[in-house]
Amino acid sequence: MNSDALTRGLLFLSLTAAGVPGNAAVICAFVSVAFHEGRLSPADAIVLHLASANLMVVGIRCLLEVLATFQIYNVFDDTGCKTVIFVYRTSLSIWLTFVLSVYQCLSVAPPGSRWASARALLAQNLPAVFLSLWLINTSMSAAPLLFAVGARNDSRLLQNGINVEFCFLSFPSKLSRDANGAAQVGRDVVPMALMAAASLVLLAFLLRHSRRARGLRGDGARRGPSAEHRAALTVVTLVSLYLLFYGVDNGLWVYTLTVPQTLGSSLISDLRIFFSSLYAAVSPVVIIVSNKKVNKQLNCGKEPKTISDTAQPKD
Repeated sequence: MNSDALTRGLLFLSLTAAGVPGNAAVICAFVSVAFHEGRLSPADAIVLHLASANLMVVGIRCLLEVLATFQIYNVFDDTGCKTVIFVYRTSLSIWLTFVLSVYQCLSVAPPGSRWASARALLAQNLPAVFLSLWLINTSMSAAPLLFAVGARNDSRLLQNGINVEFCFLSFPSKLSRDANGAAQVGRDVVPMALMAAASLVLLAFLLRHSRRARGLRGDGARRGPSAEHRAALTVVTLVSLYLLFYGVDNGLWVYTLTVPQTLGSSLISDLRIFFSSLYAAVSPVVIIVSNKKVNKQLNCGKEPKTISDTAQPKD
């Protein structure tokens, strides 16, 4: 095995080693919360689904990349490529992070306002929201089922194809390849822009809250950050990480589509997969550190005094 393959294998192994147990721990913690409390708050339900989507990314794509790189097991024949890329692309990480940011943004609205009513409506219809997102994302990820094939020595695959290391996406024409690429970029860029706007609203709330808190401390008050403050900061952190990692991923994707000689480059493909999977490996660390319910279930920190003292907003 050459040094490039070894480096590649170790990088994806590190993502697998961090992402699989991290997301599994978050899922188990929320399942335990649901068992003991009888329900999950809407924000906790969204985070639970986010951890499940992230586990699917690192547990399927990254783990199989490791097994194939170290020649332990290779699932990347034609059928395997279609299945793996389809499942990987139908991950809802981006949309769930967007829904979480919108919900948290609505949670800071004054009680009785129109935005507070929208938050209650979103909370009541979360199952329908999840189902709709799965259906939409699945319909936009049909290309791998049609065009994914196992890697083989065939120069015709590179004419209108894209190298994703162990597989090729071999499109019948340049137009279909570019149309699929534009659809994938649009699917990511739209929620990224919207969640960035929601994060700016949350940052404005945090700034105003901090100013008020400094004023209270000036009068002798000593209070820690509220649950809403901690939850808003957590969501802003998750959104910032997503924008960073997936911004690089989409930048590389656009570069691949616009520079023909990079279509057959496995290095560009490796970088894209690595950065798009990095969020799935890092986000559970943020959740475990910031969410007191998860901390309590995992015994990672001091037990909160009350159930309401959590890293997620109240219902």
